[in-house]
Amino acid sequence: MVKTGKLRSGTAQKLKRWKKGHSSDSNPESSRYRQAARSRFFSRPSEKSGLTEDAVRLHNDLQGGAGELGDAGEVGVAMEGAEQALSVRSAATFLSGVSDCSNVSFRKVQRYWDSNSAAHKEICAVLAAVTEVIRAQGGKESETEYFAALMTTLEAVDSSESLAAVAYLLNLVLKRVPVPVLRNRFSDTAKALLDVMSSQANSDSSSALRWVLLCLAQLLKKQDVSVWSFPSTLQAYHGILSFTVHAKPKVRKAAQQGVCSILRGSDFLFADNSPAHHPAAMTTAKFCCKEIEQAGGSKEDTTTLHVLGLLKELLGSFPLSAVKSCCETLLRVMTLSHALVTAGAMQAFHQLFSTQPSKTPLTAELNAQIITALYDYLPSENDLQPLLAWLTVMEKAHTHLASLQSSLCVAHLPRFFSTAMSCLLSTHTRVVATATQAMKTLLEVCVSPLMSEMGPVLPTATSGNPAHICKMFRCVEEGLSYRFHASWPFVLQLLGCFYRAAGKQAHAIMAKSLQSLCELRSTPRFPYGGELDLAVGGAVESMGPELLLKAVPLLITGHQDDLEFPRSWLVPVIRDHVKHTQLAFFASYFLPLANTLKQRADELEQSGQKLESKVYHTLQQQIWTMLPGFCQSPTDVVGGFSALARTLGSSLNERPHLRLPICQSLRTLIRSTHTAEEKAELSRFSKNFLPILFNVFTQKPPEQDTAPYRPAVLDTIRVYLTVTEPAMVCSFLQKATEKLNAADSSEFTRLAVMDLVVAMAPCVDEDTMTHTYNLIKPYLESKDAGVQKKAYRVLEEMCGGEGGGASQRFVISNLQSLQGALLSSLKTAASPAKRPRLKCLIHIVKQLNEEHKDFIISLLPEVIICTKEVSLGARKNAFTLLVEMGNAFTRFYGNQKEALEQFLSVVYVGLTGTVTMMTCTVLALSRLVFHYRESIEASTLEQLLHNVCLLLTCRTRQILKVALGFLKVILFVLDVKTLAGHLPVMMEAIGNIKDDMRRHFRASLKSIFTKLIRKFGYELVKDMLPAEHHKVLANIRKVEARSKRKRLAQDAEEEGSDSEADAPKPKGDSIEDILAESDSDLSEGEEPKKAQKKVGKKRGGAWLKEGLSDEPLNFLDPQASQRVLATNPEVKARKAEHGFKVTSDGRLVIEDEEDKQKKKTKAAADGDMEDVLEEAGIKKKSQKRSADEDLDDDDMEVESQPKYKAGGAGIHRPLGGRRESGADYKAKKGKGDVKRKGKDDPYAYIPLKKAQLNRRKKAKLQGQFKGIVRGAHKGALSAKRMKNKRRA
Repeated sequence: MVKTGKLRSGTAQKLKRWKKGHSSDSNPESSRYRQAARSRFFSRPSEKSGLTEDAVRLHNDLQGGAGELGDAGEVGVAMEGAEQALSVRSAATFLSGVSDCSNVSFRKVQRYWDSNSAAHKEICAVLAAVTEVIRAQGGKESETEYFAALMTTLEAVDSSESLAAVAYLLNLVLKRVPVPVLRNRFSDTAKALLDVMSSQANSDSSSALRWVLLCLAQLLKKQDVSVWSFPSTLQAYHGILSFTVHAKPKVRKAAQQGVCSILRGSDFLFADNSPAHHPAAMTTAKFCCKEIEQAGGSKEDTTTLHVLGLLKELLGSFPLSAVKSCCETLLRVMTLSHALVTAGAMQAFHQLFSTQPSKTPLTAELNAQIITALYDYLPSENDLQPLLAWLTVMEKAHTHLASLQSSLCVAHLPRFFSTAMSCLLSTHTRVVATATQAMKTLLEVCVSPLMSEMGPVLPTATSGNPAHICKMFRCVEEGLSYRFHASWPFVLQLLGCFYRAAGKQAHAIMAKSLQSLCELRSTPRFPYGGELDLAVGGAVESMGPELLLKAVPLLITGHQDDLEFPRSWLVPVIRDHVKHTQLAFFASYFLPLANTLKQRADELEQSGQKLESKVYHTLQQQIWTMLPGFCQSPTDVVGGFSALARTLGSSLNERPHLRLPICQSLRTLIRSTHTAEEKAELSRFSKNFLPILFNVFTQKPPEQDTAPYRPAVLDTIRVYLTVTEPAMVCSFLQKATEKLNAADSSEFTRLAVMDLVVAMAPCVDEDTMTHTYNLIKPYLESKDAGVQKKAYRVLEEMCGGEGGGASQRFVISNLQSLQGALLSSLKTAASPAKRPRLKCLIHIVKQLNEEHKDFIISLLPEVIICTKEVSLGARKNAFTLLVEMGNAFTRFYGNQKEALEQFLSVVYVGLTGTVTMMTCTVLALSRLVFHYRESIEASTLEQLLHNVCLLLTCRTRQILKVALGFLKVILFVLDVKTLAGHLPVMMEAIGNIKDDMRRHFRASLKSIFTKLIRKFGYELVKDMLPAEHHKVLANIRKVEARSKRKRLAQDAEEEGSDSEADAPKPKGDSIEDILAESDSDLSEGEEPKKAQKKVGKKRGGAWLKEGLSDEPLNFLDPQASQRVLATNPEVKARKAEHGFKVTSDGRLVIEDEEDKQKKKTKAAADGDMEDVLEEAGIKKKSQKRSADEDLDDDDMEVESQPKYKAGGAGIHRPLGGRRESGADYKAKKGKGDVKRKGKDDPYAYIPLKKAQLNRRKKAKLQGQFKGIVRGAHKGALSAKRMKNKRRA
């Protein structure tokens, strides 16, 4: 035993000690083996390798017990020869046939490697042996050769493991064997497979049988239709079919998969003259019916469940007669009231109704008969899962019937709606939601398309589709009674859907329900106002406001009104939902009503009743806000707009508060017109509206008025110009330019007229553009920044307008003049005018040819400098112009790589300028490298990277910032191989950064290091950087490892939550989402324990609900099947404990806590590249622009808002601020807190902060705590003394 204790004296001095602060380091200082391995990262070893063929052969012989090889001299000679040459190819092993197999059919064997699996080792051994045999005979390793060799091997092997391996490989290769080969060798191959199948039928191992079944199915799938008339073919198929009810799940699943692939995927089914159904479909249907009848639905026999699983996949592939017999069998077996059998039958029906109408074997009559029969199997309202499944199947059945015969489907809908409405009385929310969704789907899919062909639906209809629609609506309307009050939100959704689907034709039967809704809306504290408004909105969309107001009048006349206005809520509902209606109704009903309300408001204001006047004034404004909805694709533009035009024009002139809704209405109307007649009608009034809009826009508002309507007016002018005749626009533009040059025009008028010229410039012809250009040319050099900006905006619209080819012809004809004007105004261009100026240059550069190369070079310095402009729009246009210049050079030279080299050489000149010029040049190079990353030569990129890396040694922060940004772009655009060649240069440049610069840009450097570690690994990056960076690298490695662990844990948690059986699942399209049951047929990868538990619970889960009181249960009653429940009726559902109070109707009561933290910490996104891409003009900023940039980029001059902040006392006190916590208890005169009557006692709490865990501040914090406690004791003692004095 080793003694423990202290070391001997003097021993500690000989031991190596950790340096201070390095006790957590575990890597040794000497790592020569790591250095040697790392040196080979990018290069081949220069020394000669000892790994040769002879050396490997000698090693294999020695491992095989070759002591008989000879003496040591021979071994030495072999080793000497091994040192003289590099290895060429290693010796062959027993897996060589697997690793270098050239046939793609066996990629699965090569890709999924499991060294611990004995079956996989056997597969590899068989494949290697077969491959060696084919190679030895000079084969090409084709699929046919492997097929022949594997079939020979299949007949030769005896063990079940070898049979399974051969059958597995044969199944892989059969998918790629040519079809003529399989048809030619069908009889021999089928006989061999059947022999193996019969020999392995009773074997304990199911692997061989499983793969043989799939091989036989693959073989039958490739045969011609004529082969299926032979008895031998049917015998082979029946062999597979008999295993579909096998006791072993894997064998049964393989057989069912093979049968499905044969019946649905045989090659002859996809030929031109293919039969409607597979020849074996009828035989399969008879087999399924026979097996179900023989099983008899016994709970102990699972054969019925297995056959139902097969029928679910194949029922849609059977002929009509077979489908009918199978459906009858399914309905008979459902009478057994076995929960799992009923669920399986429901799945089969759901799959049958989910097939496409073009491929369905059903007729409309059979579909309708199944729907009628399924009503006898309606589950009890207490059976949650079966009832959900029944509703889903019935929804699919009616939808399928509608695709076959819509009128027959509508005839069956009233009964379903009656049954589904009774489900709304259920206590289960999922049942109510599923029933509502089923009815909404049927209304949208079955009823809505049929309504256009149906005439008016009247309440007196007694036959035909109108009578069925009436019955359906009465069922839904009954949901407004009080016994459905718990489901009113769903009933209101259903009513809204019904209004949208049938409101246009069936409005006569819906008036009563609309009146009921209005009565409910006026009920005090009605909790579902939002749902009710949406329902009435559906009526507005389909019926239109005219029919709606006939059913439920607005009750607003302007004379002797109830000042509570009980129907005023209809105004915003109509405003939000009106569309595709008539303008004439607004002109005849709402317009006179708005005028009456305005007159009434004026009368009340004159009489001193200001409150009532304000109410009427608000009402008439709300009525005007409905006008944009009426202008959304109206049906009577040609005849109805003329009735509104005069009123709209006068209101624009006289009533400023109505200009916003009127302008919005005009824009909506113009944009929603599509026919030439409607556009001509609107163009006819352009000579009336445009002058009014011009006058409103150029009229200077009062000083206190901010004129919020001016941008809307200008936008309306732009939109109206699109439907105006060009000749009229030219006349308007001529008048505007005359007013612009008038001597009596004020500054405001001149700027407003310039905005109008900007709007009209792209809509005129070439001569007018030239005339306008000559007029605004002097303004390009104006000292007023606002006027200069507007002049450039005019030029921008003329150069890049979309009015046909007028803009292009204008640029070409005036190109020399434009170049001279832009170059002469270069020095006088103001900063606000940079954005439109650069935009003009973009349009001009797109049309330049090679003779204008000097013009582009002369513009380049200005463009580069503009990449650092204050305005975001100017920076964006500068980067866009750089790319366009590169495209222009490409047009000049033809070869893009040569053009880019010439263009970059011109840009390089900026690196020799001032600090600002160098900064802007690097930004420009970053954008160009990002945009042309696929076209830049490697030598050019290397030279560029070397030049930028030289800038990393400077002491100017601006240059260093953009240089690091350039490195980020390089990391982003280059792949790992290309980047590896430039890595030493980058690392050397980063290592040469000065210490003060490195500290300032530590965040950018950390981002670069993180990306390098992700690409090349931690060790390589660490070795290429100086020691001062190693601490940062270690931190990055820890952070990356932590984030990886969190990500893996989160993924595992998500997978776990997805696999949880008890988690609630949303409604899906398939019935498997509804029925939460498990199948005993476990496939590979599933968890058998959980599934077996669920099966055990559900197999015995059937309960019989007794009759009421002492009444005996009548089993001959057709409704007796509803007494059989799949869930125990005595076990109540456990309510979820969520920690909140619940009202009587089930709503949660969640109290607001003011002290609760409202803002949650958001996960930080990986945005390392976003900042540099934004700065380089590659990506737009997600945040809003600042106020200065908005003012700089806007077309119109807007007065800046005052930035005064309240502070002080009196009228300068801050309003709306949040009071300090505990301010209510603060004493007005003395110190400390005081008690308040009716409030809790004040307490002082010690905040718990993370900083208090700092051990260095422990003494200070303890002192503070002791002071608080001492003060509390002192206060308590003084209070006690005062209390004693009062008693004395």
